[in-house]
Order: sequence, then structure tokens, then C-alpha cells
Amino acid sequence: MYESANTELSTLRDLMRYSVSQFNASQLSFGHGSDNAWDEAAYLLLHTLHLPLDTLEPYLDARVLPEERERYLRLLERRITERIPAAYLTGEAWLQGHRFVVDPRVIIPRSPISELLTDSLAPWVADPDDIDFVLDLCTGSGCLAILAALAFPNAQVDAVDVSEHALEIADQNIELSGLDGRVTTHCSDLFDQLPQCEYKLIVCNPPYVNNQSMERLPLEYRHEPTEALAGGDDGMDLIRRLLEEAPAFLAPEGMLVLEIGNEYQNFIAAFPDLDPVWLSTENTEDQILLLTREQLTP
Repeated sequence: MYESANTELSTLRDLMRYSVSQFNASQLSFGHGSDNAWDEAAYLLLHTLHLPLDTLEPYLDARVLPEERERYLRLLERRITERIPAAYLTGEAWLQGHRFVVDPRVIIPRSPISELLTDSLAPWVADPDDIDFVLDLCTGSGCLAILAALAFPNAQVDAVDVSEHALEIADQNIELSGLDGRVTTHCSDLFDQLPQCEYKLIVCNPPYVNNQSMERLPLEYRHEPTEALAGGDDGMDLIRRLLEEAPAFLAPEGMLVLEIGNEYQNFIAAFPDLDPVWLSTENTEDQILLLTREQLTP
């Protein structure tokens, strides 16, 4: 497939042009760290060449060694033929400027909740120093738990997942972040195996993709753990349990921040009596909501 490429492509500019053409011709799907062919090709190329990930321009006309070109083209071929997301090929994902270790045991970090945590959930959290206990449900790679610990410097953060395999990755990321003493993982089916605690903040990016949408997922997303994506017929299976059980684990005036992706209509249909605050990010308007304990308590 890439025999001629091995001899004709000599610079980073050549490889970038070739990569974008191949990505577009193959109709790849993006959304695991980049949303277009150019950015994804730049990331894979700079990662392969051990160059700074935000510095492509100065190197565009630099020549690559034959072994460097071969190594990159092998990665490119896997991205195209196997439809493996770039993060699984490199073993890392970047979110809000932080690097996280990933592999197919966890979904690739991309939650827009991360953007809100970078701003310490302002203005909904008046003083980040007042947040003492935070719970991250369905933690996966642990990325939101780690960002929460950074956002709220006095908080102890519990990172919960039902998958022991996911928690192995989360533990790696916690250790790499230097937050071992402040972020603790727990294997639990939501709250079932979790010690009683009153959290001032619960964040959750649960499986919420409805069955019909699951059947239409691009091949790239099928490399991710199904149990971390599939939310049942209307996407609300786990969310129903979560909203019922959360008040017992929220402090007075405690808050739940919940991601529901593209399931706004299904959420409204399932919970017509709730009136959440919808939190906007740079690219989302109705995908993240905030509810207080008082709103959730019957």
C-alpha cells in the first residue's frame, strides 16, 4: 500500500500532505482528540518523531530518515485499515493540556466537563477552596477525577468505576499526576460498594448512547469498551439509577454535574419534572447539566 510512499516522501510536509489525502480518501471518523484530518496527521507525525506536539511549522521542510518514515507509515496504515483511534495507537490522550495514559480498556478522554473543571465550575462554585469531597463516577481513565483534584486544591477525590480494568489505567494516571494521596479509586457499581460520604460535588460521564445510535457508531468508536458507551434503549438506563441514588451521597446544597451527550430529548422525556441548569462549553449547549441535592430529593 505504501511502497511508493517509502521512496517519494522525504519531508514532514510531504508526509502531512500524503496523510491528509489518505485520511480523506478513506473517510475516517475523528473525535478522539482531533476533529479533522490535518490535526490528526500532525499529532501522529510529531508523536512518532518525538517532536513537540504543538510545533509543526518549523519542521515542515525537514527531511525524515528512512526508518522514521517507515515507522510513521506503519502507524498511518493501522489508523486507516484498522480504524484504530489515534490515542490507542500512541497510548496517550491529551485533555485540557494534560497527558493521560490510555488503551482499549478505557474510553478516550474527551469529556467537555473537563473544560468546566478547568474553570473550577465558576460561577456555580463560589470558592474552590471550600470543596472538600468530590466523587467522579464512571471515571474510566481517571481524567476527570484528576482535573477535579487540580481544580479544587483542598478536595479528596474518589474515582469510581465498575471495571477493574479501567481502574488499572486510572491508577497509572493518578500516579503519573502525583496525586496519589488525594485521588483514590474504588471498584463499585455506581454507589453500591462505595463507603458512605457526603460529597459537595459529584461529576459523572456515564454510558448514555442510546441503542439506535450505538448501531450507527463509526468503526473508530467500536474499539472503545461498549459498556462505557451503551446506555440502553433511550440512553438513560444508568442515569435513572444515578439520579435516584445520588441524594444520599450529596452534602446539603451539594451538586451533581452530569454529561448526557446528544441525549437531550431523551433526558427531557425521561425526567420531565426536573429543571436542571444547562452548562455551556465552547462546543456544547445542552450536553451537560447541573442539579442540586435539593432538586433531586423527593
